[in-house]
Amino acid sequence: MKLGDGVETYGAEAQPRVGFFTDTSICIGCKACEVACKEWNLVPDDGLVWTGHSYDNTGELSANTWRHVAFIEQQAPDPIKQGKQDFRWLMESDVCKHCTHAGCLDVCPTGAIFRTEFGTVVIQDDVCNGCGYCVTACPFGVIGKRERAAASSPAAASSPAATGRTSGQSPDVLQTAVASDGLGAITKRELSGDGGMHKCTLCYDRLQDGMEPACAKACPTDSIQFGPLDELVERARERCGDLVEAGVSEARLYLADENDGIGGAGAFFLLLDEPEVYGLPPQPVVPTKNLGTIWGAAAAAAGALAVGVAAAFLGGRE
Repeated sequence: MKLGDGVETYGAEAQPRVGFFTDTSICIGCKACEVACKEWNLVPDDGLVWTGHSYDNTGELSANTWRHVAFIEQQAPDPIKQGKQDFRWLMESDVCKHCTHAGCLDVCPTGAIFRTEFGTVVIQDDVCNGCGYCVTACPFGVIGKRERAAASSPAAASSPAATGRTSGQSPDVLQTAVASDGLGAITKRELSGDGGMHKCTLCYDRLQDGMEPACAKACPTDSIQFGPLDELVERARERCGDLVEAGVSEARLYLADENDGIGGAGAFFLLLDEPEVYGLPPQPVVPTKNLGTIWGAAAAAAGALAVGVAAAFLGGRE
């Protein structure tokens, strides 16, 4: 796999690129990954309303859902059970793809989105202005905006100097997360209703301390695997080959090809059906892929227009 854009700027501090391999063939839909993600990253609760889509209570990735377990019910033989059952669930824990060529990073006007030394893509809460350009630049619909909360009272809203916050922004909540790897208690800031854009960080803070992301650590079946990206791709190809050999002909890897429209992903999947069945785009392309060509064409057109205007002006003087 190629390094993500911008990693070379770290020089000697750059680390081997890491990521996720999600093997949907062994996902049991327990949602431990969703819970672990929320607990560690202090993501606000959501998904408390019944959606009517099987056991899927969150629906999609959003500012408050960084891991989403999809449940797809199919009236079809289950190839893993060798045709002994005519109904199956396809379960898939979706997440930000941490693309090699990340459109969200390309379009961010404030520099809030950056490429880490591990090759992952992170949004800095305190730099994001909530403009939303990254939302339209993501071909997977991963990023969402956490809407700004209403002020608790008119008096509080009219006195930003007293609170040190912009009118309408709810107070930051300091919470303590206890690391399970013997690192003790870690205090974090939960930005509830901050008006910014949010998504999976691949637990950047845990990576810096040599820990694996919370979702991978909590997964009881190792459906979510974390590690050096090159090793994960090799392991995934072997696993996919084993499934096909065992008769699961629809098994395929998704986003493991560095020649695809995003240059490959830092989070890729083994699927048991077409990507569309899981709500994933079949051939995703980063919207900024042809940006250089577009700007070049625009510059050429502007130059031709300038020449035409100048010619017309000089001709009129004669």
